[in-house]
Formats: sequence, structure tokens, C-alpha cells
Amino acid sequence: MPADPERARSAAREAVARTTDIVEARTAARTVAAPAPRTRSSDPFTAGLRRREVLPLLILHYIGETPSYGNQLIDRISGVTAGVVSVNPNTMYPLLRQLEERGLIEGRWEHPERRSRRYYSMTDAGREEYQRLVTEVRPFLESVARSIEEIVGEVYG
Repeated sequence: MPADPERARSAAREAVARTTDIVEARTAARTVAAPAPRTRSSDPFTAGLRRREVLPLLILHYIGETPSYGNQLIDRISGVTAGVVSVNPNTMYPLLRQLEERGLIEGRWEHPERRSRRYYSMTDAGREEYQRLVTEVRPFLESVARSIEEIVGEVYG
């Protein structure tokens, strides 16, 4: 950390603001090109993560590792975030349907005759989208991490 902590904090705030502006502009451009269906989330943090494409990134990441079903994805996201991000089925299942409609994932019923669990796997288009998201979402995640570090530094010294 530089010798002047206040200057470092100011530089960090400016970097977060610039990153946020860039991500918001990209998000707005994509929304104009292909608007996502509106959902109501009672958790503004989760809604923000979805708007920033963090949830689609995580879903594609996990589905890319192994075919997964909705509740399994909910549990994995909760586990990796130690419960900080809580995704409910009313968020997960519409998002899975949207990703499937976009051709990024493909769903198959575990037992088609009973419609039990629907396992999703990634398509070639999904792998391309995953690579795009890996690159585009990182600045947002880094800005969140810097912001949290800033809060911890301010409060706890």
C-alpha cells in the first residue's frame, strides 16, 4: 500500500467507479440488444449479481463441469458463497429456461416419463458465452472485492 493511505483509498474509489461505469454501459448495451425477462427478486444483492451476469456465469461454470439440475446449482452457489448469495427457485428456474431458450444449455429429464429432475448440460454456444462472461464479469467481481476490502479497512482499520 502506498505511503498515503487516503490517496490509496481515493484511487481505489475512482477505480471502482470507472469499472462500474464500464460494466453498466456494457450491460445496458446488451439489454438493448437482447432484453432479459424481468423478475422480481426480494434480495437486491442477488438481483444485482444477475444483472451483472454473475449468476449466468456461475451456472455455466458448474454445468460445464458436470450436468446439473436446478436445486443442485442453488446449493452449489450457496456453498461457494458461504450462504451470502441465496438464490431461490423463483430466480434459478426462469434463468435456466432463459439460458436454454438462448441455446446456451440443454435440458433433459432424468426420467422423461415422470418429469423428475431436469439435468442441464452446456452447448457449444454456452461454452462460447462462458468464455465471454469469464472475461467481462471479472472487472465487476474485482470491484466488489475492492469495495468490500475498503469497507473492512474503514471499519476495522
